[in-house]
Amino acid sequence: MIDLAALTSLRAVAAHGSVVAAADALGFTPSAVSQQVKRLERQTGVPLLERVGRGVVLSRHGHHLVEAGGRVLADLEELEARLHREAGAVAGRLRMTAFSTAVRGLVAPRLRLLLNEHPDLSVTLHECEPWDTVDLVSSGQADLGVAHRWGDVPLVVPDHLVATTIATDVADVIVHRDHPLAGRDLLTPRDLLEEDWVATPEGTICRQWLHRMYDGTGRLPRIAHQSMEFDSHLALVRARLGIALVPRLGRQPLGPDLVAVPAAEPVPTRDVVALHRRSMTDSPAVAALLAALRD
Repeated sequence: MIDLAALTSLRAVAAHGSVVAAADALGFTPSAVSQQVKRLERQTGVPLLERVGRGVVLSRHGHHLVEAGGRVLADLEELEARLHREAGAVAGRLRMTAFSTAVRGLVAPRLRLLLNEHPDLSVTLHECEPWDTVDLVSSGQADLGVAHRWGDVPLVVPDHLVATTIATDVADVIVHRDHPLAGRDLLTPRDLLEEDWVATPEGTICRQWLHRMYDGTGRLPRIAHQSMEFDSHLALVRARLGIALVPRLGRQPLGPDLVAVPAAEPVPTRDVVALHRRSMTDSPAVAALLAALRD
């Protein structure tokens, strides 16, 4: 009989490209993951990993087992969800991921209320970026993830995931109160062509959206400073080192030194979406968590 825990470890090796990375994602030691894969090899009687240089890759048998085993795990997950639905049980453990401003502005305020209402349910939360959330939920390492997508900047979601919009967020241009634009009722990209920006790093969804805002101006935003954290953006604007585009969700109070000016043409909006595998659609725990996030 194939060990399902060992199969999960093999799938993690396939998803992350190495035993060490798989161990880190699963919260195990590399030795424990190696032992589980070896146990799986003894159970199946075929080699599942092949050594290449200092690393390992899946063998042909390993790839076949990961693909077929994924379907088996999905069927078992769906069966478990249906059993819980028939029992009406909002119970068990859910692994959740969310991006930072959603943790502050959406998840934290509502998760405590949900757990108070359902004492047999436990939820563990891991903060990460949207593309990591898609990978973690898709590969079975998280059960529900909260991600975002800005305007027409795509967030690619695999077919076996369900995306549910739970909120819509808007970003404002944040300027120092002494900035010449602080008194404006509305700002367009053409008003901001000569401004220095505080932005998230290249390749992030928020940075992509900032670039899209400038479409049609013949210019790109002039990036002066980069930071992943919007709290740092506010600190840099407060120090008069640039302006920033900061979402309202989870935004810290601006205080007396900063002003939020709405943006237009286009309006910078993002959908906040919850992702889960289709095999967990019948889970009362997933349904309860989705309902809590939408309230």
